[in-house]
Amino acid sequence: MTPHPLAPSARPQAAPPPPAHPRRRLFLGLAGLGAAVVVVSVASLFLGGRSIDAGTVVDALLRHDPTNSDHRVVTDLRLTRTIAGLLVGAALGLAGVIMQGVTRNPLADPGLLGVNAGAALAVVCAISVFGITSAFGYIWFAFAGAAATAVLVYAIGAMGRDGATPVKLALAGAAMTTALTSITTAILLADTATFNEHRFWTVGSLVGRRLDLIVQVAPFIAVGAVVALLAGRLLNGLSLGEDTARALGQHVGRSRVVCTGAAVVLCGAATAIAGPIWFVGLVVPHIARQITGPDHRWVLPYSLLIAPVLVLAADLAGRVVARPGELQVGITLAFIGAPFFIVLVRRRRLREL
Repeated sequence: MTPHPLAPSARPQAAPPPPAHPRRRLFLGLAGLGAAVVVVSVASLFLGGRSIDAGTVVDALLRHDPTNSDHRVVTDLRLTRTIAGLLVGAALGLAGVIMQGVTRNPLADPGLLGVNAGAALAVVCAISVFGITSAFGYIWFAFAGAAATAVLVYAIGAMGRDGATPVKLALAGAAMTTALTSITTAILLADTATFNEHRFWTVGSLVGRRLDLIVQVAPFIAVGAVVALLAGRLLNGLSLGEDTARALGQHVGRSRVVCTGAAVVLCGAATAIAGPIWFVGLVVPHIARQITGPDHRWVLPYSLLIAPVLVLAADLAGRVVARPGELQVGITLAFIGAPFFIVLVRRRRLREL
């Protein structure tokens, strides 16, 4: 016989444990990503096309012998490309979040909107036309090219009755990328010396990056990253729409200038180091939002850590797959990002953020 629900013998089931505090969970996620960055960085130092045992790698880092060829490979090649991958990944991840937040476009990306292509063309012109070989000299061209392309793409996408819709921005960016890439290729083919020096750079690569270049560009990435991380509240306001943001007391024009300026600095600096790299700024923000939700105050730091892991993991995959040669990181990331982009385009509900 079934006991009455109110009978003393009918004991209620134990309540499920309360979920972990969201803020605590997010902090733990950041700690886990920090550990992942360390792991992939260590793997980048120990793995490569040339087999070097772990003891030699440690000796190269702690007791460097410039006459030892293995030590030079570790410090001059692997260490610098690891640092370059960390900086480039962080810069592109943050820039992708900002571009998607400012334009409210889930398809926005420094590569898809032509910003990387504009920076690349400006750098190639600086080297080929003006003979500038110093990183501190041509990085200003990268900034100018990135900024000019961003303004031009947004102006073209804003034409018409509906304004700058996600689809129009993506189409304008694709057209601009094709045009600028064609011009860049024409310049490189006409200048054999520039082509030989930068043929890997133009496809997006971490190979052969000099430490002096990284040191000169790193302060720009640091400043852009700080501004980006502090812009979470501004991006949250912009994501609500212009009218709502103004009603909350936010200066929409100033917010867009600050955020876009940080994105341009980050894109220009990343392109100056590694050349145009696609899909990092597209893929990483969506991965971060799956964990954190739409709050940009969390999306930004998560993207800051996820992007370097993705870039270095792609660089490692390129080293392992094509031994004894290697695939450039830009090519490897294209294999990862292209299917992700197709899925995003086919998801109709992702028309805007």
